[in-house]
Amino acid sequence: MENTTDSRTFADSVSCDVLVVGGGPAGSTVATLLKRRGLSVLQLEKDHHPRFHIGESLLPANMPILEELGVLEEVRGIGVRKLGADFPEQGDRYYTYHFARALGKTPPYAFQVKREDYDRILFRNAQRSGVDAREGVKVDKVEIQPDRSTLAHATAESGEKLTIRARYMVDASGRDTLLGSALKLKVKNQKHQSAAIFAHFKGVTRRPGDEAGNISIYRFDYGWCWFIPLSDGLMSIGCVCFPEYLKQRRGRTGEFLLETLKLMPGAVERMADAEIVGEVRVTGNYSYTCSAMTGPGFVMVGDAFAFVDPVFSSGVYLAMHSGKHAAALVDDILKNPHREAALQRDFEKRIRRGVRVFSWFIYRFNSPVMRSLFASPRNVLKVEQGVISMLAGDVFDSGPVMRRLHLFKAIYAATGLANLRRWWSDLRERRRQSATQFTGGNTPVDEA
Repeated sequence: MENTTDSRTFADSVSCDVLVVGGGPAGSTVATLLKRRGLSVLQLEKDHHPRFHIGESLLPANMPILEELGVLEEVRGIGVRKLGADFPEQGDRYYTYHFARALGKTPPYAFQVKREDYDRILFRNAQRSGVDAREGVKVDKVEIQPDRSTLAHATAESGEKLTIRARYMVDASGRDTLLGSALKLKVKNQKHQSAAIFAHFKGVTRRPGDEAGNISIYRFDYGWCWFIPLSDGLMSIGCVCFPEYLKQRRGRTGEFLLETLKLMPGAVERMADAEIVGEVRVTGNYSYTCSAMTGPGFVMVGDAFAFVDPVFSSGVYLAMHSGKHAAALVDDILKNPHREAALQRDFEKRIRRGVRVFSWFIYRFNSPVMRSLFASPRNVLKVEQGVISMLAGDVFDSGPVMRRLHLFKAIYAATGLANLRRWWSDLRERRRQSATQFTGGNTPVDEA
């Protein structure tokens, strides 16, 4: 990023109050709410809707935001109702965490959605709200001016050049991390590296009755796996694995995914009549955080700031929550520019707090202690209900929830200390098996 003005001439130019880069859930949320606050907003998305994306499981805490945006019923029309999450252990014996038992005021349900449909609904809603939301326009370069305004340069698919002058910028560019990369703020998470292989299937057995729309989270020695029921009889299935495990794959990617599922007997039993639909996709190490979320004249939201392992389906909610609060932040800063630094500190503190809550559980999810606690939950002092509230997305404002989560952490620590020798022996054995089973060089993999 530079603080100079490009001398090139452009075929077109736009001036606005706020430039939003990105057309995903975070970008469309912040753009819509900024427009409703009376600001002129330009939103640029490099692709066209609909486009494929993972992150298909919403949280109950998403529902009030969808209602505020005015799209809840549209999402209901494309979604599969999700009443909870189950965590199978020992074959396919599973325990379901029902959202209706949460401590806070989150709704007792959420939806599973095809992201191409979901993101399109949010983007079109931004356009209906009066946002100048354009597709097929890629932002190439952003320059923060001495007065903290933004000068951005973009290119349309036609080759037409566009220059944008904005009073403020919101980076909602997702995993492209436009500002994080330009300012060298993006930091890979060395403590929790992961990669994923995933696809859509048909013919996968669903849970019975009201639980047919629930997400299932399976564990195996080298990671974990999601089963997300979607509309049209589809099931999204993906395995999040240690990168070292994925490097040892041989043959076609689809075959490797099926071989990985065989490591989870309960999961593979549900796939007797399953068939892959469409492409099998692989993504590399994708856990990262930017060292700063804000700066003079800009704020990052959603995956542009951080992406953590999606085991608790937190991504879309954190994106939309940060987008909602960023709208209030930017509006306040434009009215009170002298308060920018203080307002940004409060915003960043809030968002980081929610990310930390999810991250603590995520980083320990495959540990023997966490496996035992999730397999046999106890609701002493409503601790289990506190965990359910976390699974529902209630990680920001509820004192009762936070107190239960702190108590859960104490129980986790005490359980680990009480079984230290057993857990250490188990960890060493799993590492030995991993080193024994997966050795050798890397082989390129053809996409299925």
